Amino acid sequence: MKRLLSPLRHPLTKGLDLDDPRTTVLRRRIIREKGFLSKVYREWCVRIRDSVPAGPGRVLELGSGGGMLREFMPELLTSDVLALPRLDVVAMGEALPFGAATLKAIVMTNVFHHVPDVRAMLREAARVTRTGGRVVMIEPWNTPWSRLVYRGVHHEPFDPAVRDWALAPGGGPLGAANGALPWIVFERDRRRFEEAFREWRLASIAPFMPLSYILSGGVSLRVQFPPVTYAFIRRVEESLPQRLFAMFAIVVLERTSPTDAPSGHSDRHEAI
Repeated sequence: MKRLLSPLRHPLTKGLDLDDPRTTVLRRRIIREKGFLSKVYREWCVRIRDSVPAGPGRVLELGSGGGMLREFMPELLTSDVLALPRLDVVAMGEALPFGAATLKAIVMTNVFHHVPDVRAMLREAARVTRTGGRVVMIEPWNTPWSRLVYRGVHHEPFDPAVRDWALAPGGGPLGAANGALPWIVFERDRRRFEEAFREWRLASIAPFMPLSYILSGGVSLRVQFPPVTYAFIRRVEESLPQRLFAMFAIVVLERTSPTDAPSGHSDRHEAI
């Protein structure tokens, strides 16, 4: 299937290495120029913005290079592991240049499943995020439908069966990945996560969007459904059972007080 899709690859990034900064810059352009895809990203931005705690405080985005979240959150601090235009910070999530408890939230889109050491990233996020602050992420999710798509069509590895949380060795900061990693950490190994990271409470997991990203063609393919169909398609896919068909999930972690015991439950959680 991946070979059959080769003629449909977007000409702007076809043949470019994922870890080449030019690829991210061009993908930023693709997201804005493809109308259907732009609507997907704008919906993601609204979901992330609305999940950030209210009130004053700094919000850091990891992996800002190709996104548009700053259009929805003008005060946002942007960062990436690559030196790209219009960034505030160049840093990895495992080593952030911020003092303890100085951030209200850390947000990201399709970043967590690229992090080579998620334990170190979660510890570092806990260090810089104040009590009551949040980590908000939109990530690939593991369902029967998504496994077919990610394994059959997508260019990144997707392996829900790996035992550890580490990525396979090799590859650069963007090339190395396991799309199933967020599901592994926060769903399959949830008890393990809660025992290891008592400073985080898993506030919610909301699987969603079975079809829209596929129909947008993503950042890799030049094809897309007409943007005018977006609202109708979203209504259709929201009627589907997300535990079977969702391709993504928005995951919200909340920073607990040092004196808080682990909660052992979520405000809203749909088990897969």
